[in-house]
Amino acid sequence: MEAYEIRGGGGLALHVRRYGNRDGRPIVFLHGWSQHHLAFAQQYDGPLAQTHDLIGVDLRGHGASDAPAGAQYYADGEVWADDLHGVIDQLGLAAPIVVAWSYGGLVLADYLRKYGDAGLGGVNFVGAALVIGKDYIGPYTGETFVRYAAKGMSKDPVKALYGMIDFVHACAVRPIPQATIERFIAFNMLVRADVRRAVSAREADYRPVLADLSKPALFSHGAADTVIMPQMTSEAAGVAPNARISWYADVGHMPFIEDQARFDAELAAFAGTC
Repeated sequence: MEAYEIRGGGGLALHVRRYGNRDGRPIVFLHGWSQHHLAFAQQYDGPLAQTHDLIGVDLRGHGASDAPAGAQYYADGEVWADDLHGVIDQLGLAAPIVVAWSYGGLVLADYLRKYGDAGLGGVNFVGAALVIGKDYIGPYTGETFVRYAAKGMSKDPVKALYGMIDFVHACAVRPIPQATIERFIAFNMLVRADVRRAVSAREADYRPVLADLSKPALFSHGAADTVIMPQMTSEAAGVAPNARISWYADVGHMPFIEDQARFDAELAAFAGTC
């Protein structure tokens, strides 16, 4: 494993870690709201690491990346686009596959809107948000996020803590190891409540951006997901050319954990076709 400090949008410092086989196809992992690059720890330690160059990014405001106070550091989609561009450019990644989970879908869409997909090999949207704002609550942003994330954004630290504990447990439908749950709760609480509020305040619909995709797109989604509703993926994949959907039955918001063997195998196969 190697650690890097990457300069993102506005000069903000991003913490990035690199795992796996440097001679393999690069795969960049973008985590979700209030998460951490270690959301994909199973991938970094699993069979993908034998054959692929795996890059984990702490998004701005998360993990060990800079987390300035102020909504202005999180409101502009261009700075999120510049963050991902900085990772790809400064690490010299050739045609990487970008895996975008949950809120990471918005970050990837920001990048696609500003830079296009010429520098990418393919994209894998995983339970990905591609719209954000109060108008999308219900059909696209599910009850689990609305119920528990609101608590997690509370200025009362005790209320926020219990909200995030409930949120983590509600993300998975299948049983997952207790150690994994504990890790998720721990790194969720590394994110300040004001940052959670700031990154949630955006209003955008990125579905039109997908119409310009020329590279292959894989949409992976748990059919029982109540954080980002399956309708989000059904509609988004219908807009993107060269897209296919992989539905995970009886899986929630974490297919890469709830059914890791299948997820890793499908990602490796997808990377091999791009």
